[in-house]
Amino acid sequence: MQTTLAPAFKNSPEGQEADAILRSCVHCGFCNATCPTYQLLGDELDGPRGRIYLIKQVLEGQPVTQKTQLHLDRCLTCRACETTCPSGVRYGRLADLGRAIVEQRVKRPLLQRLIRRILRLTLPYPQRFRPLLRPAQWLRPLLPAALKRKIPAPQAPIGKWPNSQHTRRMLVLEGCVQTLATPLTNHAAARVMDKLGISLLRAPKAGCCGAVSQHLSAQDEALNFMRKNIDAWWSYVESGIEAIVITASGCGTVVKEYGHLLSHDPLYGEKAQRVSELAKDLSEVLVDEDLTQLSRRAHRKVAFQSPCTLQHGQQITNYVERILGAVGYSLTAVPNAHLCCGSAGTYSILQPQLSQRLLSDKLQALESGHPDYIVSANIGCQLHLATRAAVPVRHWIELLD
Repeated sequence: MQTTLAPAFKNSPEGQEADAILRSCVHCGFCNATCPTYQLLGDELDGPRGRIYLIKQVLEGQPVTQKTQLHLDRCLTCRACETTCPSGVRYGRLADLGRAIVEQRVKRPLLQRLIRRILRLTLPYPQRFRPLLRPAQWLRPLLPAALKRKIPAPQAPIGKWPNSQHTRRMLVLEGCVQTLATPLTNHAAARVMDKLGISLLRAPKAGCCGAVSQHLSAQDEALNFMRKNIDAWWSYVESGIEAIVITASGCGTVVKEYGHLLSHDPLYGEKAQRVSELAKDLSEVLVDEDLTQLSRRAHRKVAFQSPCTLQHGQQITNYVERILGAVGYSLTAVPNAHLCCGSAGTYSILQPQLSQRLLSDKLQALESGHPDYIVSANIGCQLHLATRAAVPVRHWIELLD
């Protein structure tokens, strides 16, 4: 795709990066075949190719309107188009760059600005989110069914974090709201890895990976979250930890991109690259371990919802399925497993109608094999699916604990 950047973008790192991505696109349209919003709406501007054209127009200095913003907002950033693209177009990164530019040029209505600001001020901060979540959970039994489904149910006691001192040591990303909404996840991971002779360490000063800010076009804020995590993790990196384990695939996708996102930072560039090299999804760590002692005899049927951030963002496929199969679970078939469930970070809040349509389709596919459980690898998907699923929804690591 030929481009002629406007002077405002021609010499900027962001403009040059976007230009390189645009030029790799060959207009083939294969991406539309796997784009969830194009499948739902049938509008060229609600598919990757159309959005690429919109971003191209913005970078070439053409007028930017609320319509441009609307079509970019409707993108889930699921990156299914990247898996399909024969030219290797880095659409997810282009979408982030394009949305950030449009955000600066189109003023949103007051309510939209307020909601997005509240999300950025609460979701990345457990200490701020806790006073909102706990009262809602206490009142949950008294609420109407439609509202009750949107509030995560309190989880069972999480148990103790193992304190064994193994030779093999790995660091875990604590996450933001995950520690409150699904606290079993990391504790289950720590216990499973303890059985395998691996100590899972926590860095008290680490926090949100930066994904919320990144996808809400607050780029500088996102980079600051990343720098804070690198500072919190660096002494562990220097001490020789084997990996930084991430139990939420959405966070993992972002941490693996720290090196690229901070490549222009003279103080953090090299450290960020090292962190990205150490970042591993939990399934990447466990898939090659001897899981014999974790084997189950129940032979329960499980439907695995492979999050977009796992299969498209990190390009990890069939790892969780292999792990669950190795310990005795039976995996049911999931039609159209490449399509998004509609969670997509804050998408389910900002685009509720499209999100709910995608959720209906995903649950129909997941429940078609009559599983005993639905399991996921990402907190957002897990909570989103649980709002309407007919069977329990868990993080897959809980089945190994």
